Amino acid sequence: MSEYADLIFENAEVITCDGLRPRAEAVATRNGRILLVGSREEADELKGRHTRVLDCQHKTLVPGFIDAHCHFFASVRKFLSLDLSPSRAHSIADIQAILHRQALDLPPGSWITGTDYNEFYLTEKRHPLRQDLDAAAPNHPVMIVHRSMHACVLNSIALRLVGINNDTEEPQGGMIDRDLESGEPNGILFEMLEWVQDRMNIKTPPDKMEQAIGAANRYYLSLGITSIGEATVTNDLGQWDTYQNLKLTGQLRSRVNMMPGINHMNEFKEAGLISGSGTNQLRVGPLKIILNEATGSLRPTQADLNEMVLEAGNAGFQVAIHAVEISTVEAGVKALEYAQRVHRQIEPRFRLEHCSECHPEIRQRLAKLKAVIVSQPSFLYYSGERYLAQVRPEAQPWLYTFKSWLESGLMTAGSSDSPVVPANPLMGIYAAVTRRAESGQTVLPAECVSAEQALKMFNLNAAYATFEEKIKGSLAPGKLADLVLLNDNPLTCAPEQIKDIQVEMTVIDGKVEWER
Repeated sequence: MSEYADLIFENAEVITCDGLRPRAEAVATRNGRILLVGSREEADELKGRHTRVLDCQHKTLVPGFIDAHCHFFASVRKFLSLDLSPSRAHSIADIQAILHRQALDLPPGSWITGTDYNEFYLTEKRHPLRQDLDAAAPNHPVMIVHRSMHACVLNSIALRLVGINNDTEEPQGGMIDRDLESGEPNGILFEMLEWVQDRMNIKTPPDKMEQAIGAANRYYLSLGITSIGEATVTNDLGQWDTYQNLKLTGQLRSRVNMMPGINHMNEFKEAGLISGSGTNQLRVGPLKIILNEATGSLRPTQADLNEMVLEAGNAGFQVAIHAVEISTVEAGVKALEYAQRVHRQIEPRFRLEHCSECHPEIRQRLAKLKAVIVSQPSFLYYSGERYLAQVRPEAQPWLYTFKSWLESGLMTAGSSDSPVVPANPLMGIYAAVTRRAESGQTVLPAECVSAEQALKMFNLNAAYATFEEKIKGSLAPGKLADLVLLNDNPLTCAPEQIKDIQVEMTVIDGKVEWER
């Protein structure tokens, strides 16, 4: 044998997610690619003097997980912020206590930031106000971010520092919540997080930033995530350079598809970068467009959205539209239909991000478009109780209809939207299979999918979402050697146990990047 393997996994339960050979017991890699998927006897023939052989002891080997929509630097900031999640803060008083303790340790005037508060799970069932934050830290600017990242709350000092007062006009698509009588901002801002962060002028010491980046890198690797879809709408050419540096220095090991924001399309085009540009370590992803109704009307307007999608397609970009409620989902579909009528690309693979509410007529139109839905099954676990309590009854049958999407032929990719919820793909697989909320309630159980369908949402389907299904997402000879070793088999264990499965090892390019 002239070509020996660098690394062989043997004695494994291999789930390939490849239709030609769904199961195997050994995988061999060489030079960052998969050399063989087969039997132990076949792998034995590839053993050379320098081959590293790993006995998997009947543990489960799967393709590397792909988180098709997440926010890496938001996760980095989370490591630099206070944890205000429901597990830590059950009330506004708890939030105040956490902020006050931090204020005691910082010089007056230093920023205090917190993440993951969720008003639904607070005793008061409301967002904190600036006065609540003032009482906890009167001498420090404070910003706390909602779990969804679509809302944040600033105290009085912070509002002043970022330039918000009675006369401040809302930026496009954002909303400043105000006292009904005085018109004074109450501290709650909707769809303005990036706007605020641009004006905070926080200079994190380089050593702390490096530590936080390292922590975020290890976090994703520890969950078996070998590729991430960086979906932050403010991604510009400067952020592309930042990611290039992180890859060159080895600070970020997972592969990255970085989505440029729609406002930065021209600078990417002028730099000769369109969707698919780059390498298999760092690629330009689809162009990100956010569609919302935070101000009570559609932003951008339908006409503007139609032209955005058309212009992006003409410039060579794949398009990903953020749409949550049924009205925004339908507006997104209208824009995609418009672009396809006017500009018939060979295969645009239009993406709809989230698609939380999707009634059958919209589903049929999406299937006709051959669109890709990139959604977040874990939301059912972490927010299912809230959906059942707050989503209007007529819309509940439209919530995250994974089974119907797949049965309609819609390619459906999985993601976490982390740090909105934890990035664990196995929690996403569990949620898609059981549709059970953390409270134990089930959300539309008729839309449960099989464990194998759910697993493919986080590898092969997610690779398809960025035109990469020929190089990753399944285990087959010639594909990138991205693999994850699990301590249990998600296809054969009890559905309730899927969320407790642990990653034992994460391999990227045939190199062990993380090991328990």
